[in-house]
Amino acid sequence: MSIATNNIAFNVEEIRKDFPILERKVNGYPLVYLDNAATSQTPQQVIDVIVNYYSNYNANIHRGVHSLSQEATDKYEAARIKIQHHFNVKKAHEIIFTSGTTHGINLVASGFASILKKGDEILVSALEHHSNIVPWQMLCEKTGAILKVIPMNEQGELIYESFEKLLSEKTKIVFLNHVSNALGTINPIKKIIDKAHTKGAAVLIDGAQAAPHIKADLQALDVDFYVVSAHKMYGPTGVGVLYGKEEWLNKLPPYQGGGEMIATVSFEKTTYAELPHKFEAGTPNICGGIAFAAAIDYIDSIGFETIARYEQELLNYATIKLNEIEGMKFYGTSREKTAVISFNIEGLHPYDIGTLLDKMGIAVRTGHHCAQPIMDFYKIPGTVRASFSFYNTKAEIDRLIEAVKKAKSMLA
Repeated sequence: MSIATNNIAFNVEEIRKDFPILERKVNGYPLVYLDNAATSQTPQQVIDVIVNYYSNYNANIHRGVHSLSQEATDKYEAARIKIQHHFNVKKAHEIIFTSGTTHGINLVASGFASILKKGDEILVSALEHHSNIVPWQMLCEKTGAILKVIPMNEQGELIYESFEKLLSEKTKIVFLNHVSNALGTINPIKKIIDKAHTKGAAVLIDGAQAAPHIKADLQALDVDFYVVSAHKMYGPTGVGVLYGKEEWLNKLPPYQGGGEMIATVSFEKTTYAELPHKFEAGTPNICGGIAFAAAIDYIDSIGFETIARYEQELLNYATIKLNEIEGMKFYGTSREKTAVISFNIEGLHPYDIGTLLDKMGIAVRTGHHCAQPIMDFYKIPGTVRASFSFYNTKAEIDRLIEAVKKAKSMLA
């Protein structure tokens, strides 16, 4: 299938050649990988960058005067600037390298322990991944702050009017995802950010699920904190970034102590380094940061408008085809969503369906997707989640449909 955009033809069959893992077989069948919301696959262009790093200039950064160290440092800091420009961040030192989204959220939550006091309020959405719930619960236990929840409706959308009622002068920080990992819902984050700021509250956005599909302009959003993981964006695991406004990052204390995050150390007193190193203790995932920038180059070479248009086509096609299966029930039918379908078939457990799909070479995710409160809302144990990427095809969706039908007949 080809889509003409900006004088460049997007050809999915050519794109697939960039992803070596798509050539493998699972249980004797060609792999159909529909678990992109959990982790995306990595193109050869990014794999080559990883191999090149370890083959040619593997060295520790920032401290060495030798050539390898300087080369690695230059490429690592160039990656920071690449990420800065991608997300339209004002200053490079507002980009903090982390091990991923969870690390970024914990860093901010830990820092707010020095800001919050008993009786302060923090707001979370009902659509969150556990990583954007548990750190804040731990923060409330430490500080005596009160956690309040922005409710959702049956379509999997946040109820904005309830958010307005919950927001008050006591609210110190609001945190929610840009896109729900379990349902694909795209939240109205700009509207929420602007409203929260009228009460002086900070806002943290979990961008992990949005980043592969939406090119967020962080200055335009005026968000205070934004966190992402490289492995959702066709990059390696174990690396991500936290964006924080300079004034907020300066308010927060260091998250960890160690090398790199210090200015001076004596047994009497330690002074801390300036941003971003204040939050980057120890040897970082150097190769991961460099490869993250390469993954961004790869996505940008295709273009986010092209990706969105093609993935929407896949979503529409899969929704229509799956809906023809008797007993099909969809969860997350919001008006604005990414290419994620969460579903169950009446009378069947999602785990059983997922297991049989795997036997037919089809990778989907089953369970509560680290979003147990959503499943509790729907009073279900979990869902089958098929999440699509620009390297998926309608032919793969046809295989999914046939496999679901076969699984249903086997389990009936």
